[in-house]
Amino acid sequence: MTTSPWTIRSLQSALASRSVRPSELAAQALDRSNANAGHNTYLWRDPAWTLAEAARAEVAPRPFGGDGGDHLWGLPISVKDCFDLAGAPTSCGVKFYRDLNGPASRDSWLVKRLRAAGAIITGKTHLHPLAYGITGENPDFGDCVQPGNPTALTGGSSSGAAASVLEGSAVAAIGTDTGGSIRVPAALCGLVGYRASHGCGNWRGAAHLAQSFDTMGWLFRDLQDGPILASLFAPPLTKPPRKFKRIAVIDDAFLHDCEPAIIASLYDTLRELESLELISITSLHGRVPKFERFQLESSTVNVDWWAGSFDIFAPIQAWEAARIHAGHFEHFEPSIRERLEWGARITHDEITTLRQGHAAFRQRMDELFTEHDLLLMPAAPVSILPAGADHSQTRGRLLRYTTPFSLAGVPVVTIPCKHGGMQLAAARGNDVALLQLAAQLGAQRKNQAAKPNP
Repeated sequence: MTTSPWTIRSLQSALASRSVRPSELAAQALDRSNANAGHNTYLWRDPAWTLAEAARAEVAPRPFGGDGGDHLWGLPISVKDCFDLAGAPTSCGVKFYRDLNGPASRDSWLVKRLRAAGAIITGKTHLHPLAYGITGENPDFGDCVQPGNPTALTGGSSSGAAASVLEGSAVAAIGTDTGGSIRVPAALCGLVGYRASHGCGNWRGAAHLAQSFDTMGWLFRDLQDGPILASLFAPPLTKPPRKFKRIAVIDDAFLHDCEPAIIASLYDTLRELESLELISITSLHGRVPKFERFQLESSTVNVDWWAGSFDIFAPIQAWEAARIHAGHFEHFEPSIRERLEWGARITHDEITTLRQGHAAFRQRMDELFTEHDLLLMPAAPVSILPAGADHSQTRGRLLRYTTPFSLAGVPVVTIPCKHGGMQLAAARGNDVALLQLAAQLGAQRKNQAAKPNP
């Protein structure tokens, strides 16, 4: 096998040609595990178990051609440590839950689905405590820094998920995204992130943070791999994918605290998307389809009304999290404990008013996606979170960029750029079409890179 970074399609090709076996990929993944400075990409791993899973996949009938994610056969996949795996503890990023609950008795819905698809789980990855943070700092298990760059945090809460892809111990990583926990690590680590529409997948055997916003998703390297991953928990296609025609970029007023290099990447990405040649079938005459070729029409949108999004998101999140973790607040770090205590104090009347505000915001976002098929903006206003720095103000700054889409419950792909990463969002339920468009952008980028310099 090549030592170049893994992609799903390249590994699929190697597995299909039998030039590599799942057990060989699993061994390589294990050799690369915990390569960051803190050696804490994984909070649980068992090499013998992973190798046994690979051996099981090798003797089982290959599931290619079926339904429900069977394209993952033989692929090394990491799972965030808030999903149960039978025989392993689920820490949710804190030693208290790891020790309180002990080994899980059965697989979560998601892990069961992965294993049925033939994926080889490499371990359970680091996360910000309770998934209630955006930096990847963790007093129990150590802060998660980027493999190859110990001065930079991965971001969180899907911190180990990002680290596993960076270090090459997984070709793709399961994460969760409540307020930006896939999108921010993807942007900081130069990876692709995909958060599914809210309501996709089944949370049986998984730990919620805030049910109103929790979503499942992936981190991986190659935009072209996105459609392959879609079927694990994205809604199945019941009709042809939506035809995107209009894209809006968030206006500069919203970006007042964003690094200039990231803003430059935003407009570079917009130009790339504008240059895509898109094709749709407009009609069928007999057996001869008629095609329409078109390009995205772009505009700028003012989103001053997003200013109150965090004030809706944060208290609902705290209220829901406080009920999940009731009776255990004293076991968590002070900043999280304070948020949980605040959530516990929110009254019934207050949460009712907040939910009304959420519904109104979501309705207005639905209207925005009726006018603009796609929205484009940075996933984070910064390109690095320095390890060891004071990040007491970081959460609010980053969540201002991500919570509008969290409140809307929409699918988002984070597009890696020269500086930072861009959120490309579509209306709820358009996951597959969004991933297909992002994949076309990935193909265009590769074609451009392959062209000789003039």
